[in-house]
Amino acid sequence: MKEIMVEVIGVEPPCKNCQATLKNIEEAVSELKASGFSIRVSKLNMASKDVTAKYGVVVSPSLVVNGVVRIVGRVPDKKEVERILRATIK
Repeated sequence: MKEIMVEVIGVEPPCKNCQATLKNIEEAVSELKASGFSIRVSKLNMASKDVTAKYGVVVSPSLVVNGVVRIVGRVPDKKEVERILRATIK
């Protein structure tokens, strides 16, 4: 099974929305991993010039899945994250 790369782009220290986004992503990933999915999550600092150059994201929080920006500037709920990740596998 192909590994899914999930990147959460936010500010450091994390704001309330970035923390909520990361929590929802971690909950969704935990459930999917229990179902056999291979998912790796990393947090990126939006202030990094490399991150902004690579993704063009200037609003946090943002969600990137396998190099594709999926959500910008809002907190996704756990179910939305699950749908996005499941669709990535298909």
